[in-house]
Amino acid sequence: MNPTLVLSIVSLLCGFGLRYWINRRKFYRRSPMGAEGFSSYEKSVLILFLERTGKWIAFIMIVFGLLLFWSYSRQKKENKEGVLIETRNLK
Repeated sequence: MNPTLVLSIVSLLCGFGLRYWINRRKFYRRSPMGAEGFSSYEKSVLILFLERTGKWIAFIMIVFGLLLFWSYSRQKKENKEGVLIETRNLK
């Protein structure tokens, strides 16, 4: 299996998994009225900063995975066309 394909799949899964985990934590932290509950101001600032940073990292991982997948598909297409051209030249 091509390492580009494996890396793209792992990157996509990690990116979507990280976004899911952050959104799930945020959902379960909300009260029935919709307000987020924190035990202190410092924790709220730190957690919100880490979640925002984590979402950006997840976004970058998803874009990276999509670019790798696109690169893999281009390589596969070029290899397939190269084989077809070589077989035509041999005949």
